[in-house]
Amino acid sequence: MSSLLETKIAARQHALREQGLLRQRKVLSVDHALNTNASTSSPRFVFEGRAYINFSSNDYLGLSRVPELVEALHLGAQTYGVGSGASPLVTGYSEAHLALERELCDLTGHEAALLFCSGFSANTALMKTLFDQHDIVVADKLVHASIIDGLQDSGAQLKRFLHNSLESAERLLARNQTSALITESVFSMDGDCAPIAQLSALCRQHHAWLVVDDAHGFAVLDGYNNADAAKLIDVQVVTFGKALGCQGAAVLGSQALIDFLVSNAREYIYSTALSPANAALALAATQYSTAHPELQQKLLENITLFKRLCREANVPLLGSDTAIQPLIIGDARQTLQVAEELRAAGIWVGAIRPPTVPVGSARLRITLTAAHAAEDITACVAQLAQVLSRVGVPLVTERQAADEHR
Repeated sequence: MSSLLETKIAARQHALREQGLLRQRKVLSVDHALNTNASTSSPRFVFEGRAYINFSSNDYLGLSRVPELVEALHLGAQTYGVGSGASPLVTGYSEAHLALERELCDLTGHEAALLFCSGFSANTALMKTLFDQHDIVVADKLVHASIIDGLQDSGAQLKRFLHNSLESAERLLARNQTSALITESVFSMDGDCAPIAQLSALCRQHHAWLVVDDAHGFAVLDGYNNADAAKLIDVQVVTFGKALGCQGAAVLGSQALIDFLVSNAREYIYSTALSPANAALALAATQYSTAHPELQQKLLENITLFKRLCREANVPLLGSDTAIQPLIIGDARQTLQVAEELRAAGIWVGAIRPPTVPVGSARLRITLTAAHAAEDITACVAQLAQVLSRVGVPLVTERQAADEHR
């Protein structure tokens, strides 16, 4: 006889499978034959004995396999060991952490920084520690799940404005005594950018903080990776697992904010600190990305090429100018079918389904990197056009997608 929990688990998993929403892990391995020169090879991996071109990675600058950064991690481990051994407030905070925090502050103009093991923990810790039941917070409709979870835990009153709508945001700010407005620099599922400068001006007018989740913009998006960032943004959350190709995250802001989080953020106080070796690696990756602007230029060229080829092949995109290029199909099962047919051709793209995106907006999330060769992108678009034509999926246009957010 099954227990109540076993019955619940089985029923839920069955329902997800029937809806095409079941999530399962896939064990990937390194394609040694194609990665003999990791600094120049295209992003590929092996799954069940076959090599695939990877168009699902957030490693936007291709830094995760750069030899200099592999060596930086090795040196960090030799210097500090492979783990921090304790929480930051016990003995887990080292000179490697301090050096990374100082570098991030020098880069963005913020007074202080606080390191976390992931962007999700940084966002949730910030939200649930900074806000409480006395706060009213307004946020873009499409902010990340970690922000929503943290705000729900905080007890703050959350009001959401229409995606990237200055008019909607201004109405909420004018009607409420708002503590902060929260948005993302680059939205992870649509690939579009928030109007940071205009939102900053609105926040200044209404005496509210501007909090920006900069996970997908940091190190690749012009305008927020220099000392002027702090002039626009009160609190900036950056992650190291995207453009920097490694692991961890940081909250950047005033010294008073960081001191407050050190004393009150439970995720920081009661978690083992990010390893010093990873902090040393993130520092090296930050410096490497700054010293190699040609990587940002190569990424921009790849984005431009991809968009041009899709336009010529009548493949409708959302209009993103970033590395995230979504193609909305709508139905979750059909989205999976298209992704599987692309994999049969050696192209691996993400099939994004609810609840990650709203029901009816399942999509392919194609991500480009500076490491992709032109022939990789040409092959991807050619196969994409063929599969879409063969499957005959009615595609959501850019206009329809925009209307859905409103």
